[in-house]
Amino acid sequence: MNQTIAIGSDHAGFALKESLVETLTQLGYAPLDLGTNGPDSVDYPDFAHAMAGALGAGKADKGVLICGSGIGISMAANRHPDVRAALVHDALGARMCRQHNDANVIVFGGRMIGIEVARDCLEIFLKTEFEGGRHQRRIDKITPA
Repeated sequence: MNQTIAIGSDHAGFALKESLVETLTQLGYAPLDLGTNGPDSVDYPDFAHAMAGALGAGKADKGVLICGSGIGISMAANRHPDVRAALVHDALGARMCRQHNDANVIVFGGRMIGIEVARDCLEIFLKTEFEGGRHQRRIDKITPA
């Protein structure tokens, strides 16, 4: 497999990030840890920007972002043209964001989702292919030329 998956979080997502780094390794992916590296307060936009940089530079194939609710880091990440980030709460969302929206970043709320659900969603996200077809024209409309 050997796909590189970038992962980053703020302080509220740190514990979940650490668990998901282990999950990525167990699934055979190469995690690229963008931080944060501890529970001290940091600003979530910094990690969204780092994710966009990693994807734009080709250092990662897909990404995972985590903040307390998942909302703020999603908003910051989606300001970048190389990111299609989807805040996910369940398996159906993880599948649909790939099949229909070609999301390249899955986002979790560290204070909103349990570890087992997050692991399940992550695995589904990474294994689900984009369907293309009618969905491609919609993606084209949100992707800068």
